Amino acid sequence: MTPPLSDDPSSPSLRIDTSKPHPARMYDYFLGGKDNYPVDQEAAEKFIEAAPEVRDGVRANRRFLHRAVRHVVAEGGVRQILDIGTGLPTEPNVHQIAHAVAPGTRVAYVDNDPIVGAHSRALMNDEADTSVVLADLRDPRAVLDHPGVREVIDFDEPVALLLVAILHFITDAEDPEGIVATLRDALPAGSFLVLSHATGDLHADGRAEAAAVYKNATASMNPRPHARVLDLFGDFTLLDPGLVLVPDWRPDEPPAPGAPPIGIYGGVARKG
Repeated sequence: MTPPLSDDPSSPSLRIDTSKPHPARMYDYFLGGKDNYPVDQEAAEKFIEAAPEVRDGVRANRRFLHRAVRHVVAEGGVRQILDIGTGLPTEPNVHQIAHAVAPGTRVAYVDNDPIVGAHSRALMNDEADTSVVLADLRDPRAVLDHPGVREVIDFDEPVALLLVAILHFITDAEDPEGIVATLRDALPAGSFLVLSHATGDLHADGRAEAAAVYKNATASMNPRPHARVLDLFGDFTLLDPGLVLVPDWRPDEPPAPGAPPIGIYGGVARKG
């Protein structure tokens, strides 16, 4: 297991590795961002060649995140959010979406990439209700106990846990089910889990060639079928329409004619 990143700037784990593609920086490239390196751009272009729908997919996933956050804050009444695997800042960010509904909603951002941490901290510098934490999802207990998380998240009150487009970077050997169970168990009744996950269910090739691009990245990609993704919600109660493709989760507008199939499942579930 890769240890969680320390906030100590002298830690070797905080050294930025630009020799390998990083999923957060590739995702930024797919979204049209500029916070990426040639190694990320090259890998992202190979992924696009193997899965041309990826740009539509990441945008659809981002819109799912927006809708889900608005729901858990506006309808679910949650006033604190733990966003793990947040990636590079992309406006509107989670705290901006939440604050538009309920000012003062507290948000803890967690990622294991120092570049994400640096950009996020610069953006959140004047945000009293947010924190940015360098830690690794593969050590969920360390995430939950991190002082930067505890500074803004009170686990005695309902929390919205966001695991959006991150768990497919956890291998089976790293036990994604166990990781999510640890996080779910820490949440009190009334909390929500917002989760999205890549799948190969929609394409005959399972998008194996695209996933293989990540073999040389800092984390591999592991698409999973619907049943495996569904298991990650445990005994939480899925809100309608259940675990569906992200464009189909309470869309604001009908899909554009001829839109490509998006191989990402998404769902929102409530505890208790």
